[in-house]
Amino acid sequence: MDGIFLQQLVNGLTLGSVYGLIAIGYTMVYGIIGMINFAHGEVYMISAYLAAISLALLAYFGIESFPLLMLGTLIFTIVVTAVYGWVIERVAYKPLRNSTRLAPLISAIGISLILQNYAQIAQGAKQQGVPTLLSGAWRVEVGTGFVQLTYTKVFILIAAFVGMALLTYVIKYTKLGRMCRATQQDRKMASILGINTDRVISYVFIIGAAMAALAGVLITMNYGTFDFYAGFIIGIKAFTAAVLGGIGSLPGAMLGGIILGISESLFSGLVNSDYKDVFSFSLLVLVLVFRPQGLLGRPLVSKV
Repeated sequence: MDGIFLQQLVNGLTLGSVYGLIAIGYTMVYGIIGMINFAHGEVYMISAYLAAISLALLAYFGIESFPLLMLGTLIFTIVVTAVYGWVIERVAYKPLRNSTRLAPLISAIGISLILQNYAQIAQGAKQQGVPTLLSGAWRVEVGTGFVQLTYTKVFILIAAFVGMALLTYVIKYTKLGRMCRATQQDRKMASILGINTDRVISYVFIIGAAMAALAGVLITMNYGTFDFYAGFIIGIKAFTAAVLGGIGSLPGAMLGGIILGISESLFSGLVNSDYKDVFSFSLLVLVLVFRPQGLLGRPLVSKV
């Protein structure tokens, strides 16, 4: 039992770190404009296809070294996916910025459906896959069982936390980060003080898309398969992680992702894999009942 528990804990930590990366996109957009980008899951899905295309192109040109493959794939996928994020903001959000709150939501759902069908038409409805790029594992004996930590999972964990650390540095210590924080606190006042809030909002969509691209590459490495519908399920999971941790909080997004991933993995391995989603969303309901702002969210203040 100890071996199974620890193995599921490792699996959950790996999955949760990727959930957290995608949740960052939801929480950053909500923190700046107070709206949910429901096309964000499809941005992740597009990044999975881009990762496979990049790997195929690099292999075609004879590049077989894992570091070079990963570096080239990450750069290509992040850059192109960031462009998708920028286009989504320009098409679905900027023209409706002064409209009702419902209009951008409907527009984002429309973009989500467009991206799904675009991927289905361009790449086909069948599942796509990539080969295992990093084989091998460490195996540790635990009681009567063992825990296996693959090199792929180690790479995923390192890449996810490096990405989160880099983003935290940007938000806390750079000029762009200060502009983002000022816009989040009071967009009108930030504009009066000379900050181009429209540009900041575009940057936030680009950053969120870049984090989703990193997650797309890592999940593609871990599972090896994806399809045009992959963004819907994982998008809902990442949104759940963002709400669980506290929508609008970057540390909350990562914490919510890790809690959700570990909960899913433990319930799947120790109880029943068929009902892991039920357990995850039940956990979310409990958190929202007793702490509506999420684990690290700001306390809700009623206006009289």
